Amino acid sequence: LSTALVASFLTRPARALWEPVTRLTFTMVKFMLSWILPGTTTAAERATIYAPHFSVIISPQCSGLEGAALILVFTIAWLWLFRQECRFPWALALLPAGVVILFILNAVRLTALVLIGNAGAKQVAAQGFHSQAGWISFNAVAFGLSVVARRSPWFSTGTKPAEPSRTAHDSTSAFLIPFLAILGVGMVARAASAGFESLYPLRLVAAGVALWIFRRSYKDCDWRFGWSAPIAGVGVFILWVGLERVVGSASSRTIPAALDAMSEPGRIFWLTARVFAASITVPIAEELAFRGYLMRRLVAADFEKVDPRRFTWFSLALSSIVFGAMHGSSWLAGSASGLVYGWLYARSGRIGDPVVAHATTNILLAVCVLAFRQWQFW
Repeated sequence: LSTALVASFLTRPARALWEPVTRLTFTMVKFMLSWILPGTTTAAERATIYAPHFSVIISPQCSGLEGAALILVFTIAWLWLFRQECRFPWALALLPAGVVILFILNAVRLTALVLIGNAGAKQVAAQGFHSQAGWISFNAVAFGLSVVARRSPWFSTGTKPAEPSRTAHDSTSAFLIPFLAILGVGMVARAASAGFESLYPLRLVAAGVALWIFRRSYKDCDWRFGWSAPIAGVGVFILWVGLERVVGSASSRTIPAALDAMSEPGRIFWLTARVFAASITVPIAEELAFRGYLMRRLVAADFEKVDPRRFTWFSLALSSIVFGAMHGSSWLAGSASGLVYGWLYARSGRIGDPVVAHATTNILLAVCVLAFRQWQFW
């Protein structure tokens, strides 16, 4: 609520920054391209850059102002959460540093966008790279600031609050990295796509490698499951389809053109990887992250010592909402699914139950896609 009020209050002053920031970004991109692509011409009054085979209009939304605001919010939150470890006032230098670095990277992104489009990959530049490169830059800067803030003597006091245990620290990586690997590789794969993620099989490989690396960390997890798991998975499938029909957006029900244009072996390979990911790696990685980690972490810092049956309604609800938010426009169906999977985990105390339920739902959705051509579910 406070964030919304502050944002409303700052709306008018922020609008005044759009034009000068856009001009500055335009000038930076023009300067970079003058060294790399001498044949480039510009129209400053329209903030347009003309490469020999590709042109770009730098709109206010692409000026880097939104990214600067995001990294500013992130850094403020970081400094507050880890205030006991930060060396003030020196740590406040991270605020302008993050904004400046991300602003420069935004100009680099737009320069790369022109170069990719001019090289002939116009669809990749306009659809995949344009939408994902900004998020990749934001995550890189946020991660970099986090590392520097904790390890640099300029910004860190060197004294950290006692961690629950080294085992719990290692387990955090084991529970989260498979899911983060899927997200990270997916972001890169979409950046290299022309609207259709032809490199989706890389997500399957990334998750499989991460799960293999941390396989010893999962020996204490209870992978058993009961009959209630697949039954719940069927129920979630029915719920998901029902909610999508009632409140879902009108998505395409036809096979993506890029997939249809693939050779038959390529199409079979892509679909096989998609089904294997949906039925194996995605359920395991997401349940480890959202039920195995987040749902228990919201109860206590040393999450591994938390019996799932000691859940709180807050931890169940919030972990489900976050899970739903990861599903974009299907957030309502995702949140409802998270509640069911979380209830299974809390009821049995076994991670195997939500994994099997999740896998059952995804397999049924895959059948719905492949057998009945309901491509909106993918």
